[in-house]
Amino acid sequence: MTTGATKAAAPTTTSAQQPGTLTNPVLPGFHPDPSILRVGGDYYLATSTFEWHPGVRIHHSRDLVHWRPLPGALDDRRLLDLSGVPDSGGVWAPCLSYAHGLFHLVFTRVDNHHGGWWDAQNYVTTAPSASGPWSDPVPVHARGFDPSLFHDEDGTCWMLSLTGDWRPRRDPFAGIQAQRWDCATGRLTGAVHMLFHGTAAGVTEGPHLYRHGGQYYLMTAEGGTSWDHQVTVARSRTLLGPYEPDPAGPTLTSRGRPDLPLQKAGHGSLVRTRTDEWYLAHLTGRPDGPLGRCVLGRETALQRVEWSEDGWPRVAGGIPARQVPAPRLPAHPFPHPPARDDFDGDRLGPHWATLRRPATPDWADLTARPSHLRLHGGQSPRGLRTPSLVARRAGSFHCSLQTSVDFDPADVRQLAGVTAYYDSRTWHYAYVSRDDDGRRVLTVLSCDDGRRLEGPTLVLPDTGPVELRVTLDLPHVRFDHRPPGRDWTPLGPLLDATILSDEYAGEKEAPDGRAASPAFTGAFLGLWVQDIGADGAFADYDHATYREH
Repeated sequence: MTTGATKAAAPTTTSAQQPGTLTNPVLPGFHPDPSILRVGGDYYLATSTFEWHPGVRIHHSRDLVHWRPLPGALDDRRLLDLSGVPDSGGVWAPCLSYAHGLFHLVFTRVDNHHGGWWDAQNYVTTAPSASGPWSDPVPVHARGFDPSLFHDEDGTCWMLSLTGDWRPRRDPFAGIQAQRWDCATGRLTGAVHMLFHGTAAGVTEGPHLYRHGGQYYLMTAEGGTSWDHQVTVARSRTLLGPYEPDPAGPTLTSRGRPDLPLQKAGHGSLVRTRTDEWYLAHLTGRPDGPLGRCVLGRETALQRVEWSEDGWPRVAGGIPARQVPAPRLPAHPFPHPPARDDFDGDRLGPHWATLRRPATPDWADLTARPSHLRLHGGQSPRGLRTPSLVARRAGSFHCSLQTSVDFDPADVRQLAGVTAYYDSRTWHYAYVSRDDDGRRVLTVLSCDDGRRLEGPTLVLPDTGPVELRVTLDLPHVRFDHRPPGRDWTPLGPLLDATILSDEYAGEKEAPDGRAASPAFTGAFLGLWVQDIGADGAFADYDHATYREH
């Protein structure tokens, strides 16, 4: 099903049916704000990436159970420039749709979300395939974020989004608006229409519009993106409304149920399978204990949807379930990627992400030294323009990243190692550098809400590779190193992993009592290099092995 009009499809039959359940989250780790789409027998999920490249992460499935990552949609600075965006800025809430033989991707790039202001520019890009190539994004309005496209049965298209209001003592989430989008010319046309002001839950955002059974269904996210998050559905006989919310209340929420393993359930989108079954993709979080911190970030889950006799899409009990009946589709698993990456290819694999800039050879070089990733040092850990961080999303409460780094630093301004990273204000780092006496040293440094906390330092041999490992083992992070011919040895004490979470990170309360700068991402394990003096330092990583335990 595309984001737009829904049509019945003939069921497919096969003797090789998949097992009867799918397990949530289907996309573990930092994969928020899912937009789900069916084109023929293929299913796609697009999720937010914020300050990480490639912008907009897209996964592909044939059965809704097994998913594989595709190359990122916005993997070139020509398509997306994230240099200088704030923590948890960048790409918010994409929407993927299909019409006129093209995939349409609409997304927001947020340059600021501080102090009651949003600088949120929306864009539309298209491609003949979900793997690209994607056209140069066309800038559209910046009135609010979370845009989506709705392709109606009569061939018209509408762009929806939140309407933002910056004024003090006003609701900044001022309602859902719609305006005609001309797919042929790539322009907005006609008047702006207000469709829906939301329910008492407030914080109405994330609109997706569907047509089913002769009515229009507007699905929104409400309640904020934390514990009170929910999916709200309202419907109308006409596209421009008025829209009336489901009298049964939220379609999905985990509000008031701290016992549930899946929390923060909200921001949903619908898909109809070829077997005429309906599913809701939504974001969720898995806290470390009841209402604890969600270190893995906001993840993507699927719930089965049934239509009520009076025509409303409903999830059983209105709550998220870990185990969900799978659709009647043939099983289609994909090969598991190897745990170890020897950096033998000409580009980084789709499991890797880079911070604020795409992985281009000028700083992330896979050819200078065979079977190595050469990272030229970037800005300091607080730099927002040219950091040199290549990382993987933490997908389990217990996971690790192991590597061997060959690095000959000249002085204290040159650092290279491994990190457990949330944002520029919140991370743990084990790095190789030089001390004032010229010795090569291995040091642990943490940044806790912007406060730097130095850990132990170990003197290393003056040359040669250094084997390092960072392990997330909730509620802790630990670093280990392995001297030549010896076993892994702990480097310093256990560190607090729970600071690597939305609940902890971000700038704290503003004078008006609101969060000064909320945080929206998740924990990464990565390879990080700094050349603070811009003297040409680089580090060679021989391999990187990611494991979930």
